[in-house]
Amino acid sequence: MQLIIGTKTWSSWSLRAWLAAKASGLAFEEICIPLRQPDTKTRIEHFSPSGKVPCLIDNGLAVWDSLAIAEYLAEEVAPLWPLDGAARAVARAVSAEMHSGFSALRTHMSMEVGADLRGQGRTPEVDADIARITQIWKHCRAHYGSRGRYLFGEYSIADMMFAPVCFRFESYGVQLDNGANDYLQTMLAHPHMLEWKAAALTEAVTPAEPV
Repeated sequence: MQLIIGTKTWSSWSLRAWLAAKASGLAFEEICIPLRQPDTKTRIEHFSPSGKVPCLIDNGLAVWDSLAIAEYLAEEVAPLWPLDGAARAVARAVSAEMHSGFSALRTHMSMEVGADLRGQGRTPEVDADIARITQIWKHCRAHYGSRGRYLFGEYSIADMMFAPVCFRFESYGVQLDNGANDYLQTMLAHPHMLEWKAAALTEAVTPAEPV
């Protein structure tokens, strides 16, 4: 199994798929293609039908898109969604909302792991996105999180979908109330998040742009 990802400092979609692959427990080869290089597109197209990262290759089968990769691993390898049916339905709903929404946050607070961007990126639209995200976090923790420290108790795909937001909030110094901040700190302390961050900090990158 191979997982094709992009520059770890920037590639939020790669992070989600990588976390799912790590959580599955299955051994995989990580192929990281530097973004924003003259040959980036050509190198990615060698693996990915969409011409974008991430892309999972499993015995010749290509699966692209972060959420599709996570779903594939959940079906084929490990139960990465909550086991309770109601919790699983809500986890899928909030994951899909993260997958398709929050355009202001993506535009004005691009992922830049390890950077100090405090005070930057705030607009009324970004603030509305932050408010909705923290509302999701607190709702899931209150209704489904009694068996652990993550959104649905145990670590799941829903947490992986919000992982890049956690790095964004850290970089941009977003201040949260205690309930949301507790979850943020839990995510930032996850061993796989720490592993990704450590690798990102070793990369030589150019100034950030949305990815």
